Formats: sequence, structure tokens, C-alpha cells
Amino acid sequence: MATDLEFFNVGTTVSCRTCLDKEIEGEVLAFDSTTRMLIIKSDPTSGRASQNNVHMLNLGFVADIQVRRECKDKPAEPSSLNIGRLNARAREQIDKKKKLVMALKAGVSPEGQRLFIAINKTIDEVHWSGEEIVVMKSVRISAPYTPDCVKGDSAATNHVRKIVEKHLKDREEAKRQTAGGN
Repeated sequence: MATDLEFFNVGTTVSCRTCLDKEIEGEVLAFDSTTRMLIIKSDPTSGRASQNNVHMLNLGFVADIQVRRECKDKPAEPSSLNIGRLNARAREQIDKKKKLVMALKAGVSPEGQRLFIAINKTIDEVHWSGEEIVVMKSVRISAPYTPDCVKGDSAATNHVRKIVEKHLKDREEAKRQTAGGN
């Protein structure tokens, strides 16, 4: 390696030649001296000025590295994170996973689990009550999870029934494509 630096400052412009003889030039975003990983931001190959390419380089596989422009300035402070919002997103994702686990614990058929997932993609207010899927507290879907098994008040029931019909139609179409492809 032409430059045996122990560190690279954020903002420094470097040029690297990998062991595969690929030339990469860009601005250092991060460097970890323990793992010898260098993250570089370079001009976009897509041509869009609002985007950048980001390369993660293991310096063990870099044949040559040259510093084009050293950055002595202290890097800008990272923007603050909204911890409350991140925690809320994490809780929301955990709750969704717990709903799916409940289906497995209830001994629900794979078709019931697939229907639950399909409904949950469009309606958040879905949970299990035994082997029944309960949607918006007023609609219940029992096994074998067909449109005829959707029961509840009229407006919500019609909406959920359409979701079930679409789910079944999509599953049939997928089966036909799989059978036709063999």
C-alpha cells in the first residue's frame, strides 16, 4: 500500500486501487482502524446529482491507496435523532412480529397465517382470537378463511371480504404461474 496511514479523516479525498484492479476515488465517510474498513462516497454512476455511490472497502483487499486531498477540518456533528420516534417505530415492529407469533402459537393453518399477513399489510387493527382473525374489532374470519367465512357489520365486512377475495385470487394466480413454469 502506498500510504500506510493508521487513520483517514472524514472528508479526506482518497483514491484506491482494489486487488481486482478497480479504481475508486471519493470522500471518506468513515474509517474503522480496528477492522481496517473504509467507507467512501463517490460520484453517482446513475448520473443523478442528488445521489451518491457508497463503497465499503476492506483495506486488506486494497492494493494501493493515495490521499488526494487531506481534510483537516473537524467533521460536522451528525444530525440529532428523534429517539422517541425511533422507539415508537421499534415498538410498532415488535408488536407486528408478536401478532405473527400469536398465529403460530394458536396452531393456525398456513393459509390462515398468509391471509392474516395479507390483511395486516393494509389494515393495522388485526389480531387473533383463537383460530379466528379479528379485523377492526367488528369483523371475524374463521377457518377455512374464505370470503364466505367473513362475518360482521356490513361496511367493514364488505371491505375485508374484498381483501380476502383478492388474496385468494392472487394465490391462485401464483399457483397457476408456478405450475405453468414447470
